[in-house]
Amino acid sequence: MSANEKAKAKTEQITGKAEKSVGRAVGNERMEAEGSSKEAKGDLRDAKEKAKDAVKE
Repeated sequence: MSANEKAKAKTEQITGKAEKSVGRAVGNERMEAEGSSKEAKGDLRDAKEKAKDAVKE
């Protein structure tokens, strides 16, 4: 897995999770939804990189 892509995936996951939690805590549905979106994007990027690694092996 490309270290750069892996780092991007983890950053998106962590940022998304934090934004989702803050949005939920303050009652901001839009922030919560954006956080969920970022977290899902990070999950997808991570899955894509894992799939690429599996194909290479």
